[in-house]
Amino acid sequence: MHVLITNDDGIHAPGLQALADAVSQLGWDYTIVAPATEQSMCGHRVTTHQHLKVETPEERRYAVHGTPADCVRLALFALNVKPDLVLSGINAGGNLGQDIVISGTVAAAREAAYHGIRAMALSHYMIRELTVDWQRTARWVTEILAETHAQVQPHGSFWNINLPHLPATHAALPPRIRSTPARSPLNVAYTQSEHGYAYSASYASRPQDPGSDVAACFDGNVAISLLCV
Repeated sequence: MHVLITNDDGIHAPGLQALADAVSQLGWDYTIVAPATEQSMCGHRVTTHQHLKVETPEERRYAVHGTPADCVRLALFALNVKPDLVLSGINAGGNLGQDIVISGTVAAAREAAYHGIRAMALSHYMIRELTVDWQRTARWVTEILAETHAQVQPHGSFWNINLPHLPATHAALPPRIRSTPARSPLNVAYTQSEHGYAYSASYASRPQDPGSDVAACFDGNVAISLLCV
């Protein structure tokens, strides 16, 4: 079992290491091909008119000066990585509902699915007042990977998985809820200043459509959605 690991938070992100730790706990081999710098909210952008610089700080670890989708394409078609599974994350922040089309994390999993490779995007919803326990997150993801990988995954589909942010006293993996992406948009606002318009939105107060990934994750569950390319 060989896994390609990528993300959009960059090759030095703690969530990327947590995902690698989870994969190691399952005894799976892996190669990391991740952006050299943060590429959050870049969507499914790919680089086609400039050269992509790639650095190799360690064996089986590539830092790409490009997007998450670039990382998957380079791994498959330039770096000779032949994965059985592509994992993208663990993103520091949720990728729910409307976030899905914006997310670089989700785009990497989608890119893999386009090429017929099983894939999962994994994200961790964040509550500002709580610290992220990445070791606990790695343990949770180890269980989630084992469960989800065993399920039937139709060709051209991929999993989008969002972890809730729970207090440090909550050690057990929360319930896993199959859900659909929320359809209601974020409550978006802009503040005008002499420099132009500054974006503002309250992520925590977004609508929680019944049965949606937002409702499941905000209620303290792991939201699991099967998406198609």
